[in-house]
Amino acid sequence: MTAIPRARHALTLVLLVLGLIAGGFGFAATAGAHAALIGSDPADGAELAQQPTRISATFNEPMQPQFAAMTVIGPDGALWSDGEPTVDGAVISVAVRSGGPAGTYTVNYRATSADGHVVKGSWGYRVLTAPQTGTAAKPRVQTGGAPAATPETTATPAVPAAAPESDEMPVWPFVAGVTVIVAAGALWAVRRRS
Repeated sequence: MTAIPRARHALTLVLLVLGLIAGGFGFAATAGAHAALIGSDPADGAELAQQPTRISATFNEPMQPQFAAMTVIGPDGALWSDGEPTVDGAVISVAVRSGGPAGTYTVNYRATSADGHVVKGSWGYRVLTAPQTGTAAKPRVQTGGAPAATPETTATPAVPAAAPESDEMPVWPFVAGVTVIVAAGALWAVRRRS
């Protein structure tokens, strides 16, 4: 074998490895692009004169209606969401009972995107005045049979927005590992022929 065919062979192999690396990182970026909360109504940390009749969460992609869950917990520890959440494309919403006490409310959500990725998190808003009518649902019972914890006071500190949690391990470490193995094998094959 002469030097020119070896150089072409080595160049072809290097370009192939670089293409695999670029493709691997492109795949990892696509695989890591899951649903994310992009907006809420009311907004996180909003201060409202009265309780909204409905709250909603907007995501960056459509969500599956059969797996959506959304609750509104008041400053009294009671459940103030009313009924099952509805899904309209990328928006999940739930009705809220009227007559809630003044204080900070926490909205918890758990949803499944069209690609099957589960997204969960929470945000809070504050109601400044409390009307005298309306009742809250009793606190939910946890699986262990104990009632949910109830705060001692009627006003709680604002709940910071929680970043959406992911139950999945990222794909990019596996793609990077496979790319390194392929590159090492290609380099070994080139050196072996030399």
